[in-house]
Amino acid sequence: MLSIAFAQLLVIAAALARTLQNRAANRAMAALLLVLAGVITPWMIGFAGFYDKWRWLTFAPFQITLAIGPLFWFYVHALVHGHLPAGARLHLVPALLQLTFLGISFLLPMPVKERWAELSFFPSSLLTNAALIAGLFYYSVKCRALLAGYRAALSDGRSDDHRYASRWLLAALAALSALFLVWTLYLLWNLFSPLGYKGLMGLYIVIALFALYLGIEAWRHSALPFPTLADLKPATDTLPPAKDWKALGERWAKQVEEEGWDQDPELSLPLLARRLGTNTGHLSRAINEGLGVNFSTFVNDLRSRRVAAMLDAGRSDDLLDLALEAGFSSKASFNRAFASAIGMPPSAYRKRLKS
Repeated sequence: MLSIAFAQLLVIAAALARTLQNRAANRAMAALLLVLAGVITPWMIGFAGFYDKWRWLTFAPFQITLAIGPLFWFYVHALVHGHLPAGARLHLVPALLQLTFLGISFLLPMPVKERWAELSFFPSSLLTNAALIAGLFYYSVKCRALLAGYRAALSDGRSDDHRYASRWLLAALAALSALFLVWTLYLLWNLFSPLGYKGLMGLYIVIALFALYLGIEAWRHSALPFPTLADLKPATDTLPPAKDWKALGERWAKQVEEEGWDQDPELSLPLLARRLGTNTGHLSRAINEGLGVNFSTFVNDLRSRRVAAMLDAGRSDDLLDLALEAGFSSKASFNRAFASAIGMPPSAYRKRLKS
């Protein structure tokens, strides 16, 4: 099982490293997959007795576990900002120290290495595992805070915000949190009641599954043009102040509905501002302050009312076809938006009209 996962991780990592879209993020994910492949390597080859037969493999620098948290953080940061975080190299210092310790220990003469292994195994493992758990927790918190701000910015700047935040990045963060919990439980269990090679195999199966999930989903989203926070930030409002933001928002909403601009599935705040002849700061204030909603809700409410009008007119098309015609890009986002705007699911609305 681990061998199959290992081979697939190498293939996916190579493919991600060659992808041009989201290049910084995809390369960070490729590096993370290679690190995770290295983490499962001792358990993959140990079953065949490699470490008993070739004792010189002791301290082989396969498991650079302290790189997992930073590389995951690099991936999320690069998708959200379009580049790696400032001072990225500093985040990799613990991993570099871990690699240096294993590398120097690995190169020791065999008699010295065996003695050094007996002396250093427990304290080094305890220190490394504690740093690993702290790192996974720390970078999970950082990713969660970053994604919270990104989701808010997407809602204010895109009408198709569900394509980027709701599914993949949050699911990846949830997977990392689950791995953190499983890894912590295994390490604590092993600390007080040593599990041995077979007892810890379950942990490494979980790590392999986590790595495959990340790799496959990252590859599926590798070419998706994630809007960055800089792109989503409204421009400074330089137009004269409006006396009535609500009236202005209602006037613009009516114009958008009449022109059918809400039917564009990729409608964004900058694009709509250009069509209305204003800037993003002015439009954002009219929607947020005047109408009391974010941009995503504003557009999807218009689309929902458009679908309701189609149903009122007796359209018998499939609901999904009507949703796509109105500008929605998925059935799930359509159902949520329609229920929020109209007060009931679209299927219930149609049944009520028929009755």
